[in-house]
Amino acid sequence: MFPTTAETQGRARHLRGRRNAILVASLLLAAASGPAQTPDADAGSIATAIEGLKLRAIGPALMGGRIADIAVHPERSSTWYVAVGSGGLWKTENGGTTWKPIFDEYPSYSIGTVTLDP
Repeated sequence: MFPTTAETQGRARHLRGRRNAILVASLLLAAASGPAQTPDADAGSIATAIEGLKLRAIGPALMGGRIADIAVHPERSSTWYVAVGSGGLWKTENGGTTWKPIFDEYPSYSIGTVTLDP
């Protein structure tokens, strides 16, 4: 009358296996039948896509931007201190939304390590 649970589960396993086999076969067929591209063709399409772009400064990465060290306050996780290799120690009290320099008045230019002693 009605199939048992074991019969239903066996049929579902069979259909899943068949569906997976069809999916894998379709993917292999699509990969094999796709047009072959040479590295030169890819380079040409990339060059065409970026030909109108100009180099521009979008942040500190072009002038340094190397983070030397980070210290997070052990009791206030939204307070961070970041030592920047190109100069300065920066502090945020809101998890990085805003930053303020806190070492500008000192004569040292480069900072390699920052440690907290709360």
